[in-house]
This record gives sequence, C-alpha cells and structure tokens, in this order.
Amino acid sequence: MQTLRAENLTRTYGEKTLFNDISFIVNEHDRIGVIGVNGSGKTNLLDVLAGVTAPEAGELIKPKNYEIGYLTQQPALNEELTVIDAVLAGSQQVFRTIRHYEQTLAAYAEKPEDPATQRAYSDAETKMNQEDAWNAESDVKTILTQLHITDLNQKVKTLSGGQRKRVGLAQVLIQSPDLLLLDEPTNHLDFDSIEWLETYLAAYKGALIVVTHDRYFLDQVANQMFELSFGELYKYTGNYQDYVQAKAERVARDITAEHKQQQLYKKELAWMRAGAPARSTKQQGRINRFNDLKGNLNTLQVDHDVDISLGQQRLGKKVIELKAANLTFDSQPILTDFSMLIQANDRIGITGLNGAGKSSLLNVIAGKLPLDSGTVTIGETVKMAYYTQQTEPIPGDKRIINYLQDVGETVLNKQGEHVSVTELLEEFLFPRSMHGTLIRKLSGGEKRRLYLLKLLMQQPNVLLLDEPTNDLDIGTLTVLENYLDNFVGTVITVSHDRYFLDKVGTKLLIFNGNGQIERYAGRFSSYLKDQKDAAKPTATKPQAKAKAPAAEAETKSQTKAKVKLTYAEQLEYDKIEGVIEALDTHKGEIEQAMADNASDYGKLADLQKELTKTETEIDEKMNRWDYLSQYAEA
Repeated sequence: MQTLRAENLTRTYGEKTLFNDISFIVNEHDRIGVIGVNGSGKTNLLDVLAGVTAPEAGELIKPKNYEIGYLTQQPALNEELTVIDAVLAGSQQVFRTIRHYEQTLAAYAEKPEDPATQRAYSDAETKMNQEDAWNAESDVKTILTQLHITDLNQKVKTLSGGQRKRVGLAQVLIQSPDLLLLDEPTNHLDFDSIEWLETYLAAYKGALIVVTHDRYFLDQVANQMFELSFGELYKYTGNYQDYVQAKAERVARDITAEHKQQQLYKKELAWMRAGAPARSTKQQGRINRFNDLKGNLNTLQVDHDVDISLGQQRLGKKVIELKAANLTFDSQPILTDFSMLIQANDRIGITGLNGAGKSSLLNVIAGKLPLDSGTVTIGETVKMAYYTQQTEPIPGDKRIINYLQDVGETVLNKQGEHVSVTELLEEFLFPRSMHGTLIRKLSGGEKRRLYLLKLLMQQPNVLLLDEPTNDLDIGTLTVLENYLDNFVGTVITVSHDRYFLDKVGTKLLIFNGNGQIERYAGRFSSYLKDQKDAAKPTATKPQAKAKAPAAEAETKSQTKAKVKLTYAEQLEYDKIEGVIEALDTHKGEIEQAMADNASDYGKLADLQKELTKTETEIDEKMNRWDYLSQYAEA
C-alpha cells in the first residue's frame, strides 16, 4: 500500500501561523476534503504536500516512486502548446511514447511510401502496444470530452480561464498519480461535468485530497474531512454532513470544558483573595496550580459564525424591468427579445453553460454593459450592490480598517443601533489584531470577504452576486445564505454551486447558449431531477454490451460507411495476432514462475500484478483484433 506520512508540519505566512506541528497519514484509498476559513492555510497545505513550498518544520515521508498530481487554482500551462499537447506534456514515460507516436503518425501520413517513415511508424506502434499507451490516449480524449473541451488542436493561449482550469484538471487526472491534490476542481465546471468527476473520483485507485467550497461535491466524494482552524488540524470521519455534526459536538465539548475551567478559576480566585492561613508546602502547591490555571484560561479558539445584521433601505414593488432586450457579444447572441419583470423579494438564480452570457446579464442590469436594443428600467427606490467575480482594485498599502472607513465609521443594524467598523470586522472573522494589517498581506479569500463586507455596509436593497462561491469559504457562505434568507430585498445571483443555488434561488434562468434562456420556478435540485426524468426513455431497451475504452473510441471515430481497413490499420492487423501470441506465451511464463515460487509471498504478489496486467492486455488486444477482423474479412 502506497502511503504518505506528514509529521509535525509547520507553515507560516508573515506573522501568521497557518498550521503548527500537524501530523497525518494519507492511505491509498483515502478521499480527504480540506476546509477552513479563508486564510487558514488550505492552499498552503496543498503546496507543501506537492513540494511547491517547504514547511518551516516537519517532514513528508513517502516511497521513492510515490507520484503526486496537483491541480492548482490557476494551472501553469505552456501558452504555445495545443490542448492535447498540453495535457500530454507530463514527464511520465507513457506521455513521451504517445507524443512520439503522434509525431511519427503525422510524418507517416505525409510520406506513407517512405521505408524509413514506415519503420519509424512501426516502431512507435510497437512501443504503444508494449506500454499499453492506446488506452491512455483514448482516456485523454474521453476526459477532455467530458470536461467540454472539444477542439484538441486549439492553442492554450486562446483559452479562457475556465477552459484552462479544465485542461489542467485533465492533465492531472490522466497522470493517475498515487495522490491527487485538487484545489477548487469544480470551479468553471458545468453540472454534468461535476457529476462525471464525482463518478470518476469514486472509482479512482489512488488517494485524493481536495479543497473545495462545493458541499454537495464533498458529500459525494469525501470519506474524511480535515479542518484547519487557528493553526490546528482537526480530523473527522465521513463526508461533509458527518463533519458538520461532529464539529458541533466537538465545539460543544470544548466550550463545556472551558466553562468548567472558568468555574474552577473563580473558586480558586476566591480562596486566593481570602488569603491562605499559612504558607505551607501543600498550600504553595495550590497557589502554583492557580497560577497555571490563570495562564491557561480563555485559550479556547473556535470559528464563530459570521453574523451579518445590517439594516437596509425600503424597496418599492417595481425593481427591475427588461423589455425586448437584445444583446450580442463577440458575434454570440446573449439575449434575444428577452423580457422580464423583477420584483421586490425575488430570489433569482442564474446558471447554465459557460460563456453563454450569464455575467453579461448582470452587467446589463448594473448599467455596465449597454443593450443592442430594448430597455432596462431600474426602480426609483433601488439601491444596488454588485459583487463581481473580480475584486475592485484595493491599494495594497491600505490597512483593513481604513478600507471600510471609506464607507463610514458606523452603520445601522436591523435594530437601528449603530455598529462600529471594528465590531463589523470582528463579526466577519477579522480579529482586532488584524485591523491594522496591510491589505497586501491578506490571502485572496480574505480580500474577497473584506470586499463583500464593504458592499453590505452600503446597506443595499438589491444584491447582484456573480459566482460568490468561487472564493468564499464554506463558513462565510453558510452565513451569507442565512443572511439572504432574512434579506428584505431582491437577490440575483449567478452560480454553478448546486448547494448555493438550492439555498438562495426560488426562480431560475438557465442559459443554454445562443440566446436561449429557459425559465424555471422552483429549486435547482428539482430542476435537475425534472431534466433527468425528461431524458429517460419511454420504454426500456436492452443495453448493449460495454466495449473496452480503446474499441469504443475507435468505433465512435468511424463512420457507418466504413467498409475496409486503412493502410495503418492493415499494418496493425497484420501484426496483432503475433502480439497476442507473444502475450499468451508471457502469461504461461508468469504462471510457471508463480508455481516455482509458491512459498515466496513477496515474489508471488509481484507476479500476480504482472499476470493481471498481461491478462488485461490480452483482453484488449482480442477486442482490437475482433474490431479489425470484421473489416479485414470484408
């Protein structure tokens, strides 16, 4: 079993300790979800495990051949490579074999009659057979298709940020490392891609550590949860739902223990104030214990809920109205004769295909993007706040408290009481010790949390939220959802987060592309269920026998009009029987070796792995021979 051990890891960021003296083990089939408030060190932990950064103390213990694949939030890809080349740019031998085969195949297609080209192509094909690289190449194309990357020859430099993230995800998945590290893998994925990824990871043979805000994803994927909190690492068994219950129980126990400490302290303090009748050795020992107790009092640190209790201005009945709206962006229809009346207290969730124009609609409503034709009318009582995907520019040398004081020294809460900026920051998980911190020292997530607080301090009655779950931690999201439940105003949010949409949206706009916008009244889970029910066939049909990946990929690539083998396929068919015969011979040799080493259990285990691999290769070659033979005999 391949195992990674982390022992006594410590990592700091400036004056802040992210994690201190933490230890854990990652076993072969572990599925670990990592959560914590923004700035608690989640990405830093992945960086340390991947070897991107070194810890200040501690060590990682792993086998020499232990491979780690790391999907960062912004994957580093060679701008000049095509999509397929970028995915296959890894250093693994199978990738080098596939790249060499693709090159010789291209040369062979140009000069099929050249003997040297024929020999090079034949050698490359043999290498593909020996290393079972056919399945790897097929898997690459399957993964990219599932992630909605269809143009494999497109240059990386022409891709959007979301497309780059998906190419980076395909790159680490195809490597099949012993440990997958995924930092926000569901960002920029459509719902069918997320569902496919959940299924893929469930069958993954190695270990997984994932940082994500997607709570449904954690419920489906995780069998352990790690929480980073105030430099400590807390471990829980189960998925996100199990974690929520277990953490509540842990915090309750800790608070009870802290209360008992406080009661004991009060009792001891009374004794000390009364004065000991004599300073005996026994009494001095009690005095020493009192001093120890005093030093350890009020050391409990827990993540408090983010409590947003701010007032807002009255909102009239008519909020926003779009009439006959038309918008085209980069020759792509976004809105086509679109009309909609948005009223007070509406909760509208916007989702759908990437690039279909969801953010463009918010920009139109916010007055940042003009329509080609049609009208947008904003109600007179509307006070709008727009939480965009990109945080507004914030001077790095500005201090946290000064950034909020630009809005005001105090704001009114729902009870009409004045709340100071200092109090708001503390409610929003910024302790007093951080209030004078320069903003450039904050993590990306902490900056997003600060930006959200500034918007809410303006006390809007209409909120536009563009992908708010991308950078906010789960704790902040949970309280934001509760805040929106009690928000007496209108909320319009763009999101790909299924959990967030279920909590916030009661009316949905589904962007299907080319100006096609579907409307749905209800929660997002209900919409997905209706879509699946509608896609079910009316009558049960017998299922065809599943093909091997290579055979399936080959079948899909052929047209119905195919009647004979191509020249390259004929070369492959001429040799494949010999390949199968050689594999059968090798299988017999392995079986004989197993009989000769019946008492050597270590040797037997290695031979069994080799036998299983050989039998799999034989099955795949037989499937391939079966496919080719139907056209060779035609």
